[in-house]
Amino acid sequence: MAQQEIETDCDKMQSLQEKNIDLESYRKLVKSYLDLHLYSAALFWADKVVSLGNENPKDICALAQCMFLMKQYHRAAHFIRSRGLEKTDIMCHYLAVRSLLEAKEYNEALQVIGKMEMCTNTSHSSISFKGQTELVEVAPRNVRSSILYCAGRVYEAIDKGAVASDCYRQALQYDVHSYQAFEALVQNQMLSAAEERELLESLPIAEQCSASEAKLLRLLYESKLKKYQSSTEKEPILNCGVQGVLVTDRLIDNLDMEVSRAERLYYNCDYQQCFSLTERILQKDPYHSACLPVHIACLVELKKANALFYLAHKLVDLYPDMALAWFAVGCYYYVIGKSDPARRYLAKATALDRLFGPAWLAYGHSFAVENEHDQAMAAYFKASQLMKGCHLPLLYIGLECGLTNNLRLADKFFQQAQGIAPNDPFVIHEMAVISYRNLDYKTAEQQFKEAMKKIQGDLRDVVLLSKWEALLNNLGHTCRKLKKYDEALDYHQQALVLNPLNPATYSAIGFLHAVRGSTQEAVDAFHRALGLRRDDTFTTTMLGYVMEQLIDEEPPYPDPRRTVEAGAPTENSVGPSQDPKMELLRVNLFAEWGEDSAKSEEESLAKLERARDSVLVNYSTSDMSSEVEMLDSSSTHVEYK
Repeated sequence: MAQQEIETDCDKMQSLQEKNIDLESYRKLVKSYLDLHLYSAALFWADKVVSLGNENPKDICALAQCMFLMKQYHRAAHFIRSRGLEKTDIMCHYLAVRSLLEAKEYNEALQVIGKMEMCTNTSHSSISFKGQTELVEVAPRNVRSSILYCAGRVYEAIDKGAVASDCYRQALQYDVHSYQAFEALVQNQMLSAAEERELLESLPIAEQCSASEAKLLRLLYESKLKKYQSSTEKEPILNCGVQGVLVTDRLIDNLDMEVSRAERLYYNCDYQQCFSLTERILQKDPYHSACLPVHIACLVELKKANALFYLAHKLVDLYPDMALAWFAVGCYYYVIGKSDPARRYLAKATALDRLFGPAWLAYGHSFAVENEHDQAMAAYFKASQLMKGCHLPLLYIGLECGLTNNLRLADKFFQQAQGIAPNDPFVIHEMAVISYRNLDYKTAEQQFKEAMKKIQGDLRDVVLLSKWEALLNNLGHTCRKLKKYDEALDYHQQALVLNPLNPATYSAIGFLHAVRGSTQEAVDAFHRALGLRRDDTFTTTMLGYVMEQLIDEEPPYPDPRRTVEAGAPTENSVGPSQDPKMELLRVNLFAEWGEDSAKSEEESLAKLERARDSVLVNYSTSDMSSEVEMLDSSSTHVEYK
């Protein structure tokens, strides 16, 4: 009987062995469904493999990955943590952190990170895995790098930028090909230009790549660091190739490389060429994620409201959960001058992505155009915290300080911005404004001309955008202060070409003619200014003065019988400034209101100049009459990344 039972058990075991299920085939099945993006099918079979495989950690990790891909982030993290695998399996640890990060459970993610005992002090050399060294050492290099990248994202989300930056740096040390860590440092402007260069030099590229691969990697990373360099600078030619063709020739039509070129054009204020390039890129790839921010910024600079409306509408329809889509909507309303809806949509963009610096910049602009200086500065300071390597937040903070007449503080912010972007014409222009306000007219003239040179480059006949009208007008005012009247008049006339309907320009031209003694031309210019803005106090007052002078110069009914006395100067032979009577009238013209007209011409002229400057040298954010704009970069220069 016992022998019969033994034989029966053996038959059952043999039968089970013959009917054993091959789990490896089901694991391959799960992977095939993942490759086909059929996540429900992969999840179904992965769940069965976990049960059949007696909860093998690899099977659990595969099932959690299916949950992650189906955006069931909380479920994936709980599935791993309930079994304690985040402490014992490196891939499960990474997936748990990544799931909690995507679920925005940052405190929970920090607890998981702490269980791996990562040292995350702010010094660059202290980021490392202290505990579980055997577990970490056997893990692939890219897995260790990915864990540090996720840790950096968690710290960045809780406003610990310094620790996040160190995590990204160390992730690159583990794996130089970890582009996401490199992008987090460079694309989000977390480092200054010098720090970016230092980072690139510190990477162990030669240790992890061959000689030719190291050259390629350095070329690709350097293309992301050149945003403040000249757009005319040629790309280096590598002496390595692929299938017998030079690498640089292969990459010449690469869209990412073209986006890098577009960024350099944008930062060098060549918006028209930048727009042409981004438009060409989007024709090939209409939803290129790196190109869209640059393209939106160009549309704002060039004030192409219709194109911006169409693009924003399309992005919101396709990507309603993306901050960039609502940023485009906010920029559209900003361009058409509707600040309230612009703020509403920009606030939505910042809510979707708190770290999206361009949205904070544009949010500040929407306050700046309405002279809400405190709110604008708060938004700019937030942008400066997120974009420490970008000069634009500092430039705009300086602008707001200048608007509140805090010139010393404005100068400090402009100097910091110039330290980051020394060749930016906007920064040079605002430095010249400070010099002008400090009565240092020679320095102001040099800086204004330097800004003009940066815009024009080597071309003298380059077509300027209308936004540079303020720069030309400011050059005219500065030359007038230096008594270069002909040169000043030429700059104002150039500004008039860019914007023929600016009453402030006509007022400045009229004032110049009055100073030179050309009364009739001054009257004509003041009349044109009042035709465009009738409530301008300065222009009205000046017109009254020059009209009185004109009446005294030419009586309404000249006597035709009068003849030119012998030896008397004729109109053609003596200019207005040489006629003694004209000199006396000029003294009367520049006399102070209500005071003794016997004051000297120099005192009167200086007094009138000061009255003129009270409305003349200012930023273009108010509707004051006859105000000649000092360039308000916040209304024209939107940072995109």
